[in-house]
Amino acid sequence: MSIAPARGFRDALEAVAASGDLAVISEIKRRSPSKGELAPGLDPVAIARQYEAGGAACLSVLTDVDFFGGSVDDLVAARAACALPVLRKDFTVSARDVCDARIMGADCVLLIAAALDQAELESFLKLAHAIGFDALVEIHDEAELERAIVAGADLIGVNQRDLVTFAVDTERAVRMAPQMPEGVVKVAESGITGAGDAALLAAAGYHAVLVGEHLVTSGDPEAGVAALRGARRL
Repeated sequence: MSIAPARGFRDALEAVAASGDLAVISEIKRRSPSKGELAPGLDPVAIARQYEAGGAACLSVLTDVDFFGGSVDDLVAARAACALPVLRKDFTVSARDVCDARIMGADCVLLIAAALDQAELESFLKLAHAIGFDALVEIHDEAELERAIVAGADLIGVNQRDLVTFAVDTERAVRMAPQMPEGVVKVAESGITGAGDAALLAAAGYHAVLVGEHLVTSGDPEAGVAALRGARRL
């Protein structure tokens, strides 16, 4: 079986950030546990191309069926439709899940610190790098940030949404930014609803934002991405 070489996910974010713009990871998301149906009729090919035209640095594609209505087919179709690196957004709980993400063509895998013990986090991170692609380690608080750092993560996402209550703390990412070490590509996730939010996160030192709901419900994903990317990093 032939697997296409990985497109550098972390590298793509760094390149945009180096230009002074805020990198946008645009998400293909049909529904969510907190909001229900968002875009059930979404065409992954069309929206991937709109995201790319708007200046997205990378894509995130939900492949979880039960909670998010996604699929592996969505990821494969979206990646084939554009030249952007793609994150497989799913619950990664085994070494097989890491390998499956690479086999299906993902350029980055999601590792949620809250769902893994320290040995798993470190093992899966090393495995991802060993088989030639990136891993985004998602955290929610300072304790998880410390775990991510100890594991050697160089791409860390601060999710502002509580995994249990689904409540969003829009100040969490800004509050945690100073604790993120140099050399880590910093991503803010959840609760980002427009250019104003993006500008605050860029000013706090984030390299990228991951945005799904706002874009898939905007009516104009291309313009939505362009507005977010326009937030300048200091």
